[in-house]
Amino acid sequence: MHAITIPEPGGPEALVWSEVPDPVPGEGEVLVEVAASAVNRADILQRQGFYNPPPGASPYPGLECSGRIVALGTGVSGWSVGDEVCALLAGGGYAEKVAVPAGQLLPVPKGVGLTQAAALPEVVCTVWSNVFMISHLRPGETLLVHGGSSGIGTMAIQLAKAVGAKVAVTAGTQGKLDRCAELGADILVNYREQDFVEEIKKATDGAGADVILDNMGAKYLDRNVQALAVNGRLAIIGMQGGIKGELNIAALMNKRAAISATSLRARPIEEKTAIVAAVREHVWPLLDAGHIRPVVDREVPISDAAAAHRVVEESGHIGKVLLVTA
Repeated sequence: MHAITIPEPGGPEALVWSEVPDPVPGEGEVLVEVAASAVNRADILQRQGFYNPPPGASPYPGLECSGRIVALGTGVSGWSVGDEVCALLAGGGYAEKVAVPAGQLLPVPKGVGLTQAAALPEVVCTVWSNVFMISHLRPGETLLVHGGSSGIGTMAIQLAKAVGAKVAVTAGTQGKLDRCAELGADILVNYREQDFVEEIKKATDGAGADVILDNMGAKYLDRNVQALAVNGRLAIIGMQGGIKGELNIAALMNKRAAISATSLRARPIEEKTAIVAAVREHVWPLLDAGHIRPVVDREVPISDAAAAHRVVEESGHIGKVLLVTA
């Protein structure tokens, strides 16, 4: 088969479409013929040499895919050759085939095309596990999403609105904020022109956000704590703004607030299986009913993954950038 390899870390040009050996599904795994994958920030970090795959994972980038099952490993039940699926991966999505633990498979939702389904696994599992399983967002609460027009952001808006929460977002252009509003965002903050702490306080009568989903890390740490409501929960899922910041513990204690920080890729298979099962139970009915949808910015041939990486690095997209094999 062919896959995107990274002979040497570097810029987008470091991604090379190469002929490599076919993967073989092990016990409890299936082999998926990939229809599409998607670009995530983690893929860019891997390309740059900063985010190696966990032990035992495929060396190729790609944390999600969609496609058809072409082979079953031993011990797999509930799936058949020919099934159309999407999957959460530890790596290997930028390829024509990938071996996937059966517990990380999801059926393609009704009304979602096979290609578009590649936009779902990573964002849905990230949002559901952090906003709902860890931070327990409840109806009537306010969720602040940084990077509201990203793949994560567009899904977080839809899921939060589906459970009856109020949603605030930050984004850097009016066009991106307009798209967030179309998806249901109630409070729109242009982070280039406005202070999100002031805007959130103003929009919530001084209370603040009950849950904050943060992709920035260190740069926003202090201001996120300021923006939290009493008993608020800050979920950190990215480090685009750095890895080291100062934390005012007194401010955190005064608000009886909590901070969680997670990554999805390196979690044990058992934990990923539990997250995928929860997503299938709670989110897939919303997709099947058409209440939420993947937001896809564009589709790029997988052999031209470098062009897709440039789009994502320049933040010129809204939603997901997909890599298609055909």
